Amino acid sequence: MDRRQFFTRVAALGCSAAANPFVTPIALASAPWDTRLVVIILRGAMDGLDAFQPVGDANFAALRPTLAGGTLDLDGFFGMNSALRPMLPLWQAGEFGAAHAVSTPYRDKRSHFDGQDILEAGKPGLTGSDNDGWLNRMLASLPGITGQTAFAIGRERQLILSGSAPASRWSPEAGLDLSPQAENLLSLVYSNDPLFAGASAQAIEIAKSLAMSAETDAAEMETMMASPMMAGVKQNAEHVQLAEFAASRLRDETRIASFSVNGWDTHLNQQGGLGKALGRLSDTILSLRAGLGPIWEKTAVLCLTEFGRTARENGTRGTDHGTGGAMIYAGGALNGGRMLGEWPGLAEADLYNRRDLMPTRDVRAYPAWVMHDLLGLDRSLIELSIFPGLEMGRNPGIVG
Repeated sequence: MDRRQFFTRVAALGCSAAANPFVTPIALASAPWDTRLVVIILRGAMDGLDAFQPVGDANFAALRPTLAGGTLDLDGFFGMNSALRPMLPLWQAGEFGAAHAVSTPYRDKRSHFDGQDILEAGKPGLTGSDNDGWLNRMLASLPGITGQTAFAIGRERQLILSGSAPASRWSPEAGLDLSPQAENLLSLVYSNDPLFAGASAQAIEIAKSLAMSAETDAAEMETMMASPMMAGVKQNAEHVQLAEFAASRLRDETRIASFSVNGWDTHLNQQGGLGKALGRLSDTILSLRAGLGPIWEKTAVLCLTEFGRTARENGTRGTDHGTGGAMIYAGGALNGGRMLGEWPGLAEADLYNRRDLMPTRDVRAYPAWVMHDLLGLDRSLIELSIFPGLEMGRNPGIVG
């Protein structure tokens, strides 16, 4: 599928997509401010110690005999994994950075599912059926929010934007190709059903709207994607198409977008697997930057993962589920070109349970300060409602 077909076929509803467990939803929402926020969930637990290696720590090489090395020097202490080489110009321009030794409040059980739910819920624990996402709670706390409300398509649910505030959900490559006769039949079948009548009408309206703008979106995107920075990007890959679609909506009235980049569970042969995942993330961020054009200057991109991985590599040249990890960020609205966070050290006595990188800051503090400094949200609202139980602490200066 080429880019023009991709934009033409994106729709709000599709039976084939609803039955497909591999469809990746992308969630979007509009908001009454001009800045943009993109949250990318790195599902599978990214190894922050490999993505941004603390080569200046005397204990690192002994913990990682086959994984240490092959990095791009950043500040004399940290080195960036060479798979992120395309991001080096953004680092040097102050548009790309990372925060080390971070984690959610989740501890010890090391379940991907629980870890991801707690990350997206933004709460210390999950109880009953009251689970909503922290991005949705942020929207619900603001007056005048209007969302392009639609249905979530596909079986993978994004908790981060679930909740009472209106937000749209889209699944790329879910087609809704209906003739006028089929539209009339659909309306007739659901005419007496208050739920499906509105849903089907809304889906048709959204599909028509996207079809009308598809040619314009595709033409604009092709021009943007022709920039030199995109030379090595795999432009027909699914993760790139997600980024392109997000950028096309963010150039319009959408202000918040969230989607996932998968493939971070590296129990064995980590060097190859992590390199591919970092390459996908690099492609994704560069595609967002190119697709947003001048809007990139007022955009914040936060890349979050459910937990880190063990400090010591295992017997299969991989790493197992851990605790402390890294958050990656990008965007013209943020202060990049540096490593944020307090480094705890890798001596055995400094490790969490003598096996994991010790978290020195709640990862929620970074999106919290982005909300505070970039979006103007009140600190007490963030700490009490959006991220319950969070103490934001000192300002890390992540916003430019």
